Amino acid sequence: MHLDVGELNAFYGTPLGRTARGVIAGELSQMWPTARAERVLGLGHATPYLPPFMAEAERVCAIMPAVEGITRWPSDGPNQAALAYEDHLPLPDNSFDKVLLIHLLEVTRDPHALLREVWRVLMPQGQLIVFVPYRSGAWARTDGTPFGLGRPFSRKQLAALLSDAGLEPCAERRLLYVPPSRRRFILGSTRAWEEFGRAVLPRFAGLVAMEAKKVMVRGIPVKPRGLRFAVPGLAVPKPVGGVSASRAFEGPAKMPRHSHRVSAAERTPLARPKGSKTTRAR
Repeated sequence: MHLDVGELNAFYGTPLGRTARGVIAGELSQMWPTARAERVLGLGHATPYLPPFMAEAERVCAIMPAVEGITRWPSDGPNQAALAYEDHLPLPDNSFDKVLLIHLLEVTRDPHALLREVWRVLMPQGQLIVFVPYRSGAWARTDGTPFGLGRPFSRKQLAALLSDAGLEPCAERRLLYVPPSRRRFILGSTRAWEEFGRAVLPRFAGLVAMEAKKVMVRGIPVKPRGLRFAVPGLAVPKPVGGVSASRAFEGPAKMPRHSHRVSAAERTPLARPKGSKTTRAR
């Protein structure tokens, strides 16, 4: 389920939305302190977090999913936002150094297809930062915010999803420990909530942020060829005819002798050649 772009803008206009925006923007500035001469792309509803990059980046663009809708961005100056399907981005290969993904991965229909498109448009060794609701946090259980929609992720699930798409996780952070409440005394102590949550209750974060880089070549896993052992617990069949277990695997069994009675003519020994001697065992 996607929110309309108007609903997302309305959320970020509330005190709770401004609080969440301040926390996320602070973590983003620590993970990406600079984007000098780089190309930055925002996917989802990333426009509240892109302005700090516009001063030093070579290019900053925002692409909003088609089901969400679009508004002009920025409000002053040339428009740098576009509308597109998240699994068919109208961008050339290897065209961006950094991609910011927020308000999209948890609600998209095909997360793997989205991340493969991110991999395609990233330059070699390009970087991705994705923000998603944290599974054990309170924000994922609150319907009144955009972070309560879609599927929340654990850190292990998010790392596995990124790795499957050719994106190697290299850093992660848990954030937004402040409860999703509109009460003033809670929103006024956001910094204290964040410090207390990191130190005491890290599992109750509202969001998880994970940074990953594009991997160009990956090895193919190969199964080790070891010895084959019998599976414990399986019954071993008993050899027929009283043959010991050690002889059961020596080879094919000998052909049985004929059961008919041997005649006297057949018992007559063959003629020995001249000069041959018979040796008896002592």
